[in-house]
Amino acid sequence: MKIMVYSHDTYGLGNLCRMLTICRYLLEAIPQLSILLICSSPVVHSFRIPKGLDYIKLPCIGRNEYGELAVKYLGTETEETFKLRSELIKITTINFKPDVILVDKKPYGLQEELRDTLEYIKNSDYYPKVVLLLRDILDTPEKTIAEWKKKGYYKGIELFYDQVWVVGMQEVFDITKEYKFPAKISEKVKHCGYIRRRAERKNNDEIRQELNINYDEQFVLVTPGGGADGYYLIYNYISGLYYLAKQDKITSLIICGPEMPQEKQQELYEKARQYSNVKIIEFTDELTSYINAADTIVSMGGYNTVCEILSLEKPAVIVPRTKPVKEQFIRAESMDKVGLLKAIHPDLLNPENLMAAVLEKLNNTAKNQPKFFNLDLDALPRIVDLTYKLLYRETSTNYSYIAYNYPDAQPLVASQK
Repeated sequence: MKIMVYSHDTYGLGNLCRMLTICRYLLEAIPQLSILLICSSPVVHSFRIPKGLDYIKLPCIGRNEYGELAVKYLGTETEETFKLRSELIKITTINFKPDVILVDKKPYGLQEELRDTLEYIKNSDYYPKVVLLLRDILDTPEKTIAEWKKKGYYKGIELFYDQVWVVGMQEVFDITKEYKFPAKISEKVKHCGYIRRRAERKNNDEIRQELNINYDEQFVLVTPGGGADGYYLIYNYISGLYYLAKQDKITSLIICGPEMPQEKQQELYEKARQYSNVKIIEFTDELTSYINAADTIVSMGGYNTVCEILSLEKPAVIVPRTKPVKEQFIRAESMDKVGLLKAIHPDLLNPENLMAAVLEKLNNTAKNQPKFFNLDLDALPRIVDLTYKLLYRETSTNYSYIAYNYPDAQPLVASQK
């Protein structure tokens, strides 16, 4: 079986991390599977790439100071760069001939760079299954509906896509209802639940020894994801350390993120120098291991980080991004209401209330443990099931599994009978 995955990241690392998680799980679950990832992230090489997965790196596209799409590194025009990207995607599809094409978030791709490929498939004698993968929340209903109508996404899904997989719960946010999906599209939607994450290679003792954390100290992890707009959160956290009492024994690890500008990182390094129990690094591909070892997490409200926090049952204080989209805010507010985490609106954030929220989580760990009985974290095995059913009209119950019910369980492993 061959799967081609399209993922774009013009801001942050969220899309890439999510798709790599899905790719790794599929490779462990499906025998003799090859996955080709098409992406444009400048840091894709920093991630561990498992056997069976390879990638084609497109020229980077980012956003300029006006919020407009622009070429990130090459000295080429934006239009010609998108033309190059589009042609690379199409020729890759023609030659790789995947059985399934999994498209992340945008039905036509970034700046419609997938349209030529989709039209080629539609008008040829080559019939791969084409699936759109959506996270739980895209943006406010008003903004999303307007954008989808303007860009013809509803029609595009109807014409070119076999299914739409949503890695979220209908009970948390009903995409079909909130975004007013027409009946023909709603029939294609499969809610998979959230993506369960597990700790990576390092165990808790290794992490605490690495950070020189004593048995009587508490460990707070601060992570703004990719970090492009994470300076404000980290600055407030470091400033909030002033409000700690002498008896508060806390070691903090701050992960700035590879997309935070170097001058901003340097400012934070300088500000943190006065605190001997604060460590700052730029990036790690072991984030889930650090989350698993931490007593409390301070982060933004991206999909991946929230899934990691919930999977590993960690108390968390979330300061969601509200611009340019409100996806993080909607997610954080919804989960705050049901007691899964503590959310602080960025407009209301200050050093004192942030540290107060952190101390509340640290001092009331048992009371603040998230309630998981009604939270579906089985997106990954469902995606395996849907893949088999899509291609072979049978579910993966024909295969043997290792259960994936707990954060420390082994990933799903399949073998044909």
